[in-house]
Amino acid sequence: MKIYLIRHGQVNHNLYGIYCNQDEDLNETGIRQALTLKERIKDINYDIIYSSPLIRARHTAEIINTKQKQIITDNRLTERNPGSLSGQPLKVTNRDEYWNYYSKIHYGTSERIIPFFNKVFDFINSLKSTGYSTVLVAGHSGVSKAFYAYFNGIPKDGRLLDKGLKNCEIKEYHL
Repeated sequence: MKIYLIRHGQVNHNLYGIYCNQDEDLNETGIRQALTLKERIKDINYDIIYSSPLIRARHTAEIINTKQKQIITDNRLTERNPGSLSGQPLKVTNRDEYWNYYSKIHYGTSERIIPFFNKVFDFINSLKSTGYSTVLVAGHSGVSKAFYAYFNGIPKDGRLLDKGLKNCEIKEYHL
C-alpha cells in the first residue's frame, strides 16, 4: 500500500510560532499552499483520504481531493495536544526535548509523546486490513514525526524535531 502523508496548510499559530490547541482553520497562505499541492498531486490515483478531525487538516483534505473520494476523519490523526502550553510561544520549551522520544521532561499538561505516537502507530497498523492500494492522509507536523518514527525507527538519540513535514509538504510511504 502506498500512503501519501500530507501536512495541512499554514494556520496563524504556525505563522506566529505559538503552541495552540484551538481548532483553527487555514489562513490565506495555507489555502494557497493547499491549492498548489492539489495541482502537484492531481495524477495520484488514491482510493480514499483519511484526515485528522481538526479543521485545518480537513480543509486541506477537501481542497486537494481532486478525485472527489471519500474523506474519513480519524481521531488518531489529531495533533499532539500542547495542553497548558497553548497560546505560548514555541520558545518556552526546549523544542528538541519536547520532540525527544526518550525525554523525561514534561511541559505543563502537554500530551506525552509516547502515547501520542502509539495512537498514530495504531492508525497506521489499522490501514493494513483495509485493502486499499493508495491512501492520502491529511495530518499535522507531530503526526508526520510519528510516521517518520514508524517507518524509519526511533533515532538512537530520540530526537524527532527535524523529522516533521512542513505545511502542505507530502511524503510517500509504503506499508
